[in-house]
Amino acid sequence: MQEKNRGLALFTLLVYVFLLSPLIIIAATSFEPGTIMKFPPQGFSLKWYENIFKQSLFMETFKISIIVSFVGNLLALLLGIPAAYALSRFDFRGKEAWNAVFISPVLIPGIVMGFTMLKYLVVTYHLPMMPALFIGHTVIMLPFTIRVIASSLSNFDFSVEEAALSLGMNRLRTFFVVVLPNIKSGIIAAVIIAFLDSFNNVEISVFMTGPGVSTFPIQMLSYLENHFDPTLAAISVLLMLLTAVLIFIIERLLGLSYFTKR
Repeated sequence: MQEKNRGLALFTLLVYVFLLSPLIIIAATSFEPGTIMKFPPQGFSLKWYENIFKQSLFMETFKISIIVSFVGNLLALLLGIPAAYALSRFDFRGKEAWNAVFISPVLIPGIVMGFTMLKYLVVTYHLPMMPALFIGHTVIMLPFTIRVIASSLSNFDFSVEEAALSLGMNRLRTFFVVVLPNIKSGIIAAVIIAFLDSFNNVEISVFMTGPGVSTFPIQMLSYLENHFDPTLAAISVLLMLLTAVLIFIIERLLGLSYFTKR
């Protein structure tokens, strides 16, 4: 039994090494003082972190990504909260079909989704790039918004809502006064997860960007085509730290067990 436990511990350790090694290499490379990415680094320097803030295109595309994620999140919430409530609260014909429709953007390959949106939103309906980008990111955020909020609603006792209705409160007021305050942590978690998915998205953004409109990940790819310095490694470290902080917030709000439900 001890040998079996040791074997399992060794296997687990190897898995962690396999998963964490690329992150450690990237983090170490970001401190390379030279002009080319090297591992192990030949010294220690923070100049590539400073270089991020000196690149105006990085700053501009970062702002665009934040705006797109914010607007897309708002639209996804306006659509996702009623959808999650209806799917969790009521039984109706076609419920499973609607659920499949809302989750389908996760199942369809991103390249296919991006090309389809380019063909119809931009080419067929001649939408400007920015509104098309908003719509594209709303679509990819919607499944995460619905899934997380529906998980939060699964723990909500709807008898409280029934009690409020029986006391004379109308259904709309009950939803805003009774239901929403009880799932606010789920809504915050949904916003954070959708933000991460939108901010880091490449597949949709690469089709929905054009002259004067680009997102932060697309700008990173463009920078990589012409430069091989550790700037992108430094950006990756900052994004990893941001992701870790947001995941920690989600864990504190809900706990990871929420995402294994439903």
